[in-house]
Amino acid sequence: MKKVGFFQSIRFKIVLIYILLLLLAIQVIGSYFAIRLEENLKKNLNDTVEERIEGLSYYLEQAFQKERSEDEEGPTLQEDVQNILDRVDSSVFSTLQVLDRQYRVIGAKNEIDSNIIGSRKTGDPRITRALIFGVEENTTMRDPETNKRMKVRVLPIGGEDDPDGILYLEASMEGVYDQMGNINDIFARGTVIAIAISIVLGILVARTITKPITEMRKQAKIMSTGDFSQTVNVYGTDEIGQLAMTFNDMNDKLKQAHNTTEGERRKLSSVLSNMSDGVIATDKEGKVSLMNEPALQLIRKDFEEVKGQPLIEVLHLEDEIDDDMQADTGSVTIDFSDDEEFFLIKANFSVIQDEDGNFGGFITVISDVTEQEKVEQERREFVSNVSHELRTPLTTMRSYLEALTDGAWEDKEIAPKFLDVTQNETDRMIRLVNDLLQLSKMDNKATDLYMERVDFITFFHHIIDRFEMNKAEEIILDRKLPNKEFFVWMDKDKLTQVVDNIISNAIKYSPDGGRITFRVDNNRNRLMVSITDQGMGIAQEKVDKIFDRFYRADKARSRNLGGTGLGLAIAKEIIEAHHGHIWAESKEGKGTTVHFTLPLIKKSGGDKR
Repeated sequence: MKKVGFFQSIRFKIVLIYILLLLLAIQVIGSYFAIRLEENLKKNLNDTVEERIEGLSYYLEQAFQKERSEDEEGPTLQEDVQNILDRVDSSVFSTLQVLDRQYRVIGAKNEIDSNIIGSRKTGDPRITRALIFGVEENTTMRDPETNKRMKVRVLPIGGEDDPDGILYLEASMEGVYDQMGNINDIFARGTVIAIAISIVLGILVARTITKPITEMRKQAKIMSTGDFSQTVNVYGTDEIGQLAMTFNDMNDKLKQAHNTTEGERRKLSSVLSNMSDGVIATDKEGKVSLMNEPALQLIRKDFEEVKGQPLIEVLHLEDEIDDDMQADTGSVTIDFSDDEEFFLIKANFSVIQDEDGNFGGFITVISDVTEQEKVEQERREFVSNVSHELRTPLTTMRSYLEALTDGAWEDKEIAPKFLDVTQNETDRMIRLVNDLLQLSKMDNKATDLYMERVDFITFFHHIIDRFEMNKAEEIILDRKLPNKEFFVWMDKDKLTQVVDNIISNAIKYSPDGGRITFRVDNNRNRLMVSITDQGMGIAQEKVDKIFDRFYRADKARSRNLGGTGLGLAIAKEIIEAHHGHIWAESKEGKGTTVHFTLPLIKKSGGDKR
């Protein structure tokens, strides 16, 4: 055979592709690195400037707002401003000036700018906009004298609409671009070195690839015998092309590789055994011929019981699927529930066909969809409840608005009442939507808890005091709280929302002269809080449902009192997020007690639980 030249060989092609890919990778990485580095350097500069400005603006605002005596005792505004600027580390700023409302420079940092103190700085539209409109300027520009890039900030001092003065500063950005230039130079030199090393490595790698191919070609030629009717196309004269010529002699023998049915059967058996879903195979008569272990567990039978049985009987499909199973493929949900357990199975059917397209049986994949169906049912109930809760106020608002449109707005006695009802219904819908949004955030774990160490007794007294000031005189708030400290880790705002909701419910449902009792106990290193009212109580079978979303024990009265039906559901989510537990105890006609627990902080450690 003709010897392959170097520039025609696959070795050369591999080296060339290797270098081109390396160049492409270096260019992409370099471009991305340069862009990200520039962004980070600019961000660091901006963060440094903003950090310095934040404190400087505060002290300057204090100096401008400071009351000064008319007898000229004490430092003047200019002296105060200059003292503040002298304490600032100006290594970041090339120019730092403070102007009053008359455009006079009353303070500057460096020696050059110090010479213009007392002079007026007019003609700069940025300063004018800042003084007149309180507009903050943040721009990047080039110095007209040095042509260097710099960051310019003009900040109003004092009120936004009527600022007391202006802070004008410039920060040079040349350091950022100098660093970028140095890094780009280093990157370019590194690229050259990497390419040189890559050429050497590419040659070695290509040699390791082409040498086995050449040997494989020689070995294939030894293995080949006889004539063969089919050949493969040869598109070149390199090593791969010569290998193709050699393998043309082996074409018929490769047909024997298709005799791997037994190996494929073992693979299929392994796949079926390790699937989490159940698989059932039938013959062309629809009778069960194969089932894996998950399928047997789902239908709760042994294979000996179902082997040879019609698939329709095994899966109880007599009412779901016709006897002509070839025409009815797809999926169906099967109810395997009994008196003790709700259990649903979803079956997906596909047809087995032979090489001629003839029907050969069914492959049925079954899976447990009980929990999925429960979630779907809860979702449907939730949507129905939300729709119902929104429909009632919307219908009321529409009725009252139609009445106002028809002329009731002219009646000075009726119109305010109608508008007040409309306002109340609007507020109710807003509360409902806000509660839904809060629950959604909790469900998606999008609500952060700001935990802190809190003495719960002091915290509890503070909330009760608030209700004590606003409660009706007929309601008695009875505190049976221990005179000692109980420390817990909690989010005060979230726990305030929980306690507010429980106490509000207790007050709403308490009769005139009723008593609401508050207790706190240490129960096995957990704080247990109890709030008891003397209201109408809740039936025993309904107590556990009051923490469900939109559940109301007394729907009519709850709506009249403005409830959304989500308060206790939110309280439950918050308590569980604090690793606590909430529940209720009640008897009809004897009031209700709501309990919740929180982990106590151990006295020895005090660490967050």
